[in-house]
Amino acid sequence: MSTTDHDRDLPALEAERDRIRATHLRPAGTRPPSTARGLHHTALLSSDVERTVRFYQDVLGFPLTELIENRDYPGSSHFFFDIGNGNLLAFFDFPGLDVGAYAEVLGGLHHMAISVDPQRWEELVGRLTEAGVAHEVHSGVSVYFRDPDGARIELIADPLGEMYGTKVL
Repeated sequence: MSTTDHDRDLPALEAERDRIRATHLRPAGTRPPSTARGLHHTALLSSDVERTVRFYQDVLGFPLTELIENRDYPGSSHFFFDIGNGNLLAFFDFPGLDVGAYAEVLGGLHHMAISVDPQRWEELVGRLTEAGVAHEVHSGVSVYFRDPDGARIELIADPLGEMYGTKVL
């Protein structure tokens, strides 16, 4: 069953966001420093290691940095791509397990946004077009597409810590 704007009380939802913001969002100068150093890696699932490598390395330009056996599942691969700034995108494959097709579920991945230089962004949109990857451009700085296993990826030309001209960090 689909939910439309008419099925939701949009003013009430905005009021709830306002309440949460007022209760929990501290002004930038008063926030304590994060206890984290950064994102070490995000791990997604791959149904085909080589196809995933060709897509992320050859189409998107994220160099493969390592390919090892997954310590938790013998025969499974754990492999990593450099997405810049000391951050990694990782994948697992699970040969012999039927993990099913990609699905957006509560607690699952909605999309992953990766910041790229504005000039590189234009090049990558061209690469997606050339590779026949369906994609959608929004606001002149975001391009959304799905990887070979269906995960939604966004390449965004805004600097880290900004989104559409608004500081989010």
